Amino acid sequence: MPPTRRAFAAPAALIGAIVLLLAAAFAWAAGWLGPKRIDGGTIVTALDANGGRHPHYRRAHAKGLCFTGAFDATGNGAALSEAVLLRRGRYPVLGRFSLGGGNPLAGDGRPVFHAIALRLTAPDGEEWRMAMDHTPIFPVADVPSFVALQRATTPDPRTGKPDPAILAPFIAAHPEVKAFQDYMAHAVLPNSFANATYYSINAFRFTDSAGAARLVRWRFVPEAPLAGLDLAHLDALPRDYLFREMVARTARGPSRWRLELVVANPGDVTDKATVAWQGPHRTIDAGTLTLSAVQPEETGACRDINFDPTILPRGIGLSDDPLLAARSKAYSSSFNRRAAEGPGPSAIGQDLAKETAR
Repeated sequence: MPPTRRAFAAPAALIGAIVLLLAAAFAWAAGWLGPKRIDGGTIVTALDANGGRHPHYRRAHAKGLCFTGAFDATGNGAALSEAVLLRRGRYPVLGRFSLGGGNPLAGDGRPVFHAIALRLTAPDGEEWRMAMDHTPIFPVADVPSFVALQRATTPDPRTGKPDPAILAPFIAAHPEVKAFQDYMAHAVLPNSFANATYYSINAFRFTDSAGAARLVRWRFVPEAPLAGLDLAHLDALPRDYLFREMVARTARGPSRWRLELVVANPGDVTDKATVAWQGPHRTIDAGTLTLSAVQPEETGACRDINFDPTILPRGIGLSDDPLLAARSKAYSSSFNRRAAEGPGPSAIGQDLAKETAR
């Protein structure tokens, strides 16, 4: 007996439903459905407007110095994650020091983020990329607030300072920014890249070999004792003071940091980088980072690396912090723009070239 129209109708309806579902999924992924999302280009454009456009460079943390070294894992981190890079062993590291801001030739005497970025590589090719600051908290908790912060602190061309009529209402609506400003005003601003503690800022999800998951922040604690810059006389610092100090220090010997994994307690905020975890926490000594050589970006391998903190090895995943996806999008947009523009000279590269020419 030949099939009836009804027999054809059911499969056709199913196929049609699948097509509609796929189309809806595509439209959502593209941002055509749901609330308007902020893309990486918008974030980078806001950074450009705030700090001035500096083509050829990263749009944030533009001033940098490459380094190489190794990470010696204790194996203790395996209690939290099955990541190969936390198993006992030595793994090569490529990294970059930087200062906050978009001007690659700005002076070092500024109360801005001192930062470190790392790429750890496992024998099987897996990578763990990190981008960390010397502060345990971040000024804002979400992407709209970050873009609004850039716009509110953009210097007025008439005064060279943010417009109080724009900044004051923003601060009033974002008490977390005021709290961060207060923190920076009283915290020690490290007088070397080598003596700063660097924090993951965001929380990440660690999963062990048994499938148990925990939320973790981490920090790299320096072997060198902390000492600070004189906040009252930052303007007097030579332009590349911190970078030249790191070059000279490394010529005398390596610098080291301990990696500490900090496990969230019940009730800890894990989706807002503006909130520090208070009180005692389970902390695991996961290994030692040793920096053995530094290079200007012209000759080092870090300049063309996108230190996207969402590039993670198996056993470490994203938390519910919305900043992580935003950081990935912004880093990608910044990378694409500077890749199309071609590289520019670095500040420390200029210094070393002048010294070589003498």
